[in-house]
Amino acid sequence: MADHRLKPITPLGSDTPRQDRISGVTITEVVDTALAALAARQSKAAEFAASAKAFFGFELAAPARVSGGGAYTAFWTGPEQWFIEAPFASHEDIASLVKAGFGASASVTEQTDGWCRFDLEGQGVISVFELLSNLDLGKLPSGGTSRSMIEHLGCLVICREQGRHYSVYGPRSSAASLHHALVTAARSAL
Repeated sequence: MADHRLKPITPLGSDTPRQDRISGVTITEVVDTALAALAARQSKAAEFAASAKAFFGFELAAPARVSGGGAYTAFWTGPEQWFIEAPFASHEDIASLVKAGFGASASVTEQTDGWCRFDLEGQGVISVFELLSNLDLGKLPSGGTSRSMIEHLGCLVICREQGRHYSVYGPRSSAASLHHALVTAARSAL
């Protein structure tokens, strides 16, 4: 009898996340992070701010910044909008968890399987990004975030450690194209 159970696959279509090492730069497919979009509702600003501080224990990130504490990280994506990250193992249903903390003051949507994430780490990361995007990573501080086009894809870039560690979020449906662009740029730059 055939086994018809579903099994999870990574955005690149494998059982395990991919990792590429190219001349001192590591490109890692990250699959252990849950992701939700959080947006303040109109005329609920005070209630929203109070809920954010009570639920997360920290102020939500200012424009182009990242904030975090405990299991959660918040990064700004637009006016009164943030993406919220947490470990997938403990926050698989992140949207429901966050929604419970905000009630009617926020709109929350599940984003985990809509996006793919690649982390780039190493000394040559800046050189790689110079071939990928017009984003000046040298000016993006640790804890900074920005939108950028990479290989004709709208992406979010987070600076985890200036000059050494960056996360790139792109559309999951284009994970293979984004991965190809990152690896090709690394091979060309390094």
